[in-house]
Amino acid sequence: MAAERRSPAPLVRPALLRDGALRAGLATSALVSTVMMTTLVVGPFHLSRALGLGPAAVGLAMSAGPAVVALAGVPAGRLADRLGAGHLGVAGLVTMAVGAILVALTPLRLGVAGYVLPVVVLTLGYALFQTANNAGVMAGADADRRGVTSGLLTLSRNLGLVTGASAMGALFALAAGTSTPAGAPPGAVVTGMRTTFAVAAALIAVAILIAAGPALSARATPSPRGSAP
Repeated sequence: MAAERRSPAPLVRPALLRDGALRAGLATSALVSTVMMTTLVVGPFHLSRALGLGPAAVGLAMSAGPAVVALAGVPAGRLADRLGAGHLGVAGLVTMAVGAILVALTPLRLGVAGYVLPVVVLTLGYALFQTANNAGVMAGADADRRGVTSGLLTLSRNLGLVTGASAMGALFALAAGTSTPAGAPPGAVVTGMRTTFAVAAALIAVAILIAAGPALSARATPSPRGSAP
């Protein structure tokens, strides 16, 4: 941003980021993307090492999340129009928090269903939030700034994915007590998974505080259209 302030024709005008609703939308987008990448990084180790699934079964179990996102996109857009982007966004975050807590606390004896069903809840919350957040942020953007705003949303999401893959992956390995999770004993993998998703739930709690703050009060009104995650 320092370079943008010095530029006579900045790509991203610094004044754009003075908008509290935009800042909150970008921050929450980064946080939830971090959590979703955690499911992709930690999930395969838990399914294969702790639950003993083969590669094909792991892939099938992991496909539950993307299937939920694909199916929830259109209904979530309609809910955003009806309930308002702000309300739906907070509801999505709360659903994500519940899913992350369930992943961390569900007993291992429940098997594959004990992992997949909480992840489905988590992913459903993500689909609701992303639809509402995209719709709310874009509805508040001026017509000549929608391209830049969309780019900032994509940037925040990608930063969250990178953080989830690196920081949360490192946290999982640290909690599991190994630098090679692929060869870790099942008990260590379960410990790492529970710790990582407990932190993920805390990140979603932070996102809820941001989204529920007064800076987003204007986004509680229905948006003119939904935006698929």
